[in-house]
Amino acid sequence: MSASSLHRPDRDAPAREDAKDRQLAQFRAAPEHDALTTDQGVRVDDTDNALRAGERGPTLLEDFHNREKLTHFDHERIPERVVHARGSGAYGWFEPYASLAEYTCADFLAEAGRRTPVFVRFSTVQGPRGSADTVRDVRGFATKFYTRQGNYDLVGNNMPVFFIQDAIKFPDFVHAVKMEPQHEMPTGASAHDTFWDFCSLQPETTHMLMWLMSDRAIPRSFRMMQGFGVHTFRFVTADGRGTFVKFHWKPVLGVHSLVWDEAQITAGRDPDFNRRDLWESIEAGEYPEWELGVQLVPEEDEFSFDFDLLDATKIIPEEQVPVRPIGRMVLNRNPQNFFAETEQVAFHTANVVPGIDFTNDPLLQGRNFSYLDTQLIRLGGPNFSQLPVNRPVADVHHNHRDGYGQQVIHPGTNYFPNSLGGGCPAHAGAGGGAGVFRHYAQRVEGEKIRVRSESFQDHYSQAALFWNSMADWERRHIVEAFRFELGKVASAAVRERMTGNLANVNAELAAEVAEGLGLPAPGTVADVPTAASPALSMENLAGEGIRTRKVAVLAADGTDAGQIGAVRGRLAAEGAIVEVLAAKEGTVPAGGDRVDVDRALPTTASVLHDAVLVPDGAEAVSVLAADPAAVRFVEEAYRHGKPVAALGEGTRLLTAARLPEEVVFGSAAPDYGVFTANGSTSVTDLADAFAEALARHRFPHRPGLLT
Repeated sequence: MSASSLHRPDRDAPAREDAKDRQLAQFRAAPEHDALTTDQGVRVDDTDNALRAGERGPTLLEDFHNREKLTHFDHERIPERVVHARGSGAYGWFEPYASLAEYTCADFLAEAGRRTPVFVRFSTVQGPRGSADTVRDVRGFATKFYTRQGNYDLVGNNMPVFFIQDAIKFPDFVHAVKMEPQHEMPTGASAHDTFWDFCSLQPETTHMLMWLMSDRAIPRSFRMMQGFGVHTFRFVTADGRGTFVKFHWKPVLGVHSLVWDEAQITAGRDPDFNRRDLWESIEAGEYPEWELGVQLVPEEDEFSFDFDLLDATKIIPEEQVPVRPIGRMVLNRNPQNFFAETEQVAFHTANVVPGIDFTNDPLLQGRNFSYLDTQLIRLGGPNFSQLPVNRPVADVHHNHRDGYGQQVIHPGTNYFPNSLGGGCPAHAGAGGGAGVFRHYAQRVEGEKIRVRSESFQDHYSQAALFWNSMADWERRHIVEAFRFELGKVASAAVRERMTGNLANVNAELAAEVAEGLGLPAPGTVADVPTAASPALSMENLAGEGIRTRKVAVLAADGTDAGQIGAVRGRLAAEGAIVEVLAAKEGTVPAGGDRVDVDRALPTTASVLHDAVLVPDGAEAVSVLAADPAAVRFVEEAYRHGKPVAALGEGTRLLTAARLPEEVVFGSAAPDYGVFTANGSTSVTDLADAFAEALARHRFPHRPGLLT
């Protein structure tokens, strides 16, 4: 089953209660019906004035309510995540298309249509909680499945590879990419000396750098980005047979990104751009959807590739092992409290269920230690799994006791074996073992050595594969990204070393980056791979339709209301969001009618929309052409490759925005994503063409603006 064929009977229906939502209900407060109390339940008559001796006298220490209120406030925050601090999350469900019992005994994959509750957290990596959403960075894509056999966490990213091969290098990588210690800059960015110094000395980062310098690092929306498990895991059957597996999340809306200039402007216009988009889409009933796919490799084929399956800096090209769709995920419910849910959710790569197990990937092995360790400091102790968002829906029975945050009153014995407690909790395998986790049986032998396998030593072939697979506009953006990032590096030695590394990927890439930095082109390298994988290019991942795309209609007094209604109706029928923008909120007169204004131009920008349309109306267009904000709106939309349309006199605003005449009036204008209508073109025909252009997302081959 493909993503394009998915039915959506529940798109406009309210989110259905599932096992996790029922569990959370017992923890939700309902303060609208309650009187104000202290933590001890004592009712409070005044929370605006501290207890004092006289109207202007000193505050008294005996004011227990004042002290409790301030103490709790002083301790509200917990340490933020060292990485992935900036995040946004949502609840939903996952359902498989068919049983996967042939490959795994995982219960949540055993039956077609069985829905498993999930919580997903998206994030940036480098910046702290207050950084902007649209920085160039890797995006986290972590999914917690609340299965009947316990919690399973698929903790991945929006890129299928990582910077390093061995987790022992993770502290070095994070220290290098984080803000530099002497001045704690830059925030949410990798364009600085320490990051590129590390990468230039660590060639294994090269493949990931190609992804990071591509537009994948600036997604249009969390709803429009892929997700990957990064590592090679194992599916395991009930009889212990293993199959290597890599996980892929594919968005139903297609894979789309911002362009760099647009991302920078958006960071100022709306630093919460991606988080707001996710929240508002769910609130509007436009539930984000992904298809989960897997690449399956039989154990006997482990060594049949020209790379090591355990190397997290490598992908399995889809041309070699196709991605098999196995199910879909829908996010249909926003959290009710950011701190309690999105901030306190704790993911861990070692949270697996029967039927899913690890491999000897040295990066994964280190994550299996590190994730648990970091939650202990962040969430105050070993009982963080008792927090509502982290609680399994499966029953929990063990002999763990006490510690910070203990929420359970445990009577009786707390050891095994015991007779005084009836021998409980007993070994789960004692009664036959159905649904019990058993580690995959693998023979392990070897000397204790600090040596990396020779099969991990090729650092450039797949980086070259990525470059060779890109469309010309994607390559241009990668070159521009390297120039920007390395242009922020003060050390000439680092810049030269990095461009020298790029010569191992592609001579043209290295030469163009060097030219932008004022450096001589590095020497060419023999035997650079020329293979390509079309599945890696975003040009082949556009998806279908225009649901949730935002179209701006620029209006002023005298705008043609009929045209706005016709275009809005046509685009809204396919799920697009049409917003009327004018100099101020309220309404604008349109002949004998009035048009409601959705947003005032000073409060928004073209970067917050996917396309722009200018209706007819000589008076209105004259006003818009004299408004710098309206002119800039069209100019930026065109420069960023977005669809632009104008009806009748509206073309004058396109001219005022310096669009070339051949683009505004030429017969090839639609090829550039620019559409105009006069007496010979109906509004309906223009709206149809405009909708098709909106589905393409962007037109990267336009002539430049007139100077």
